[in-house]
Amino acid sequence: MRLPVAIVQLDATADVDANVERATALADEAARGGARLVVLPEYLQYRGGDDGFRASARPIPGPYTDAFADIARRNDAWILAGSVAEASDDEARPYNTSTLIAPDGSIAARYRKIHLFDVAVDDGPVDTESARVSPGDEPVCADVDGVRLGMTVCYDLRFPELYRTLALAGAEVLAVPSNFTERTGRDHWEVLLRARAIENGAWVVAPGQAGGPPGQPAFGRSMIIDPWGTVVAQASDGVGIIRADVETDRVAAVRRQIPSLTNRRPSTYRLG
Repeated sequence: MRLPVAIVQLDATADVDANVERATALADEAARGGARLVVLPEYLQYRGGDDGFRASARPIPGPYTDAFADIARRNDAWILAGSVAEASDDEARPYNTSTLIAPDGSIAARYRKIHLFDVAVDDGPVDTESARVSPGDEPVCADVDGVRLGMTVCYDLRFPELYRTLALAGAEVLAVPSNFTERTGRDHWEVLLRARAIENGAWVVAPGQAGGPPGQPAFGRSMIIDPWGTVVAQASDGVGIIRADVETDRVAAVRRQIPSLTNRRPSTYRLG
C-alpha cells in the first residue's frame, strides 16, 4: 500500500495566533499538494517561557484541533497535529499532546507524551519539562487508511522500548514530532531516528522545529526514513514541507529479510 506523506517543518515563536495560522496554512498547502497524511512538529502552538506555555493550553477537542479539523475535511486528508499544550487538571502542568485528526474532522487518536525532557547537557540545553508538563502513561497506535501508525513525541526517541512496543502492536509507521535541540540534534537526531527505523523495520516520519527563541535553537532537519534506515527525504534549516510515499510493502520486505521482531526471546531478557 502507498501512503503519500508530507512533513511540515516550523519555526514557532511565542505568538500563539501567528504560529497556528502559519501551521494550518502549511498543512493546507501540504494536503492540497497530494499528501494523504500531513505531520507537524512538537510545540507547534508556542515556543517560549514556561508561563507562556501554560497559558497557551487549551482542551482537546478545542481551538487548536478545530483549526486542523477544518483542513482535514476540506482536503479529505489525515492531519497529525504534532503536539500542542492540552489543558489538564493541573493548571501548572498541561499535557504535551499529539492528536491525529481523520479526514472527516474527528479526532482519531490522541497521545500524551510519556517521557519528559528533564536534562542538563554540558554546553547545551538545560530543561525540566516535567515542571510544566504532566506526563502521559499510555502508548498509542492508530489506523490511517489501513496503515498502522505509532505515535510518539520528541524525547520519546531515546526510549527504544516504546518503539518496540508500538512495532509489536503492528505499527508500520512511527511518528516522531519534535522540537529537538540544536546541540543534541547535530550528534543524535539522525542516528536515533535511523536506529528506530532499522530495529523495528518501520518507516519513521519526524517533523521538527527549526530556529527558535534566543538561547534555545532547534535543529530542524525533519526526515522521512524507510524501514532499511535510508533517509528518503530531509528538510534544510528553515520552514517548509518535505514529501515521500510511504510503501507498506517495504515494511513487509524488510521484516522478512531481517525478522528481528519474530526472533525476539523475551523470556531471556532478565538479569540474575
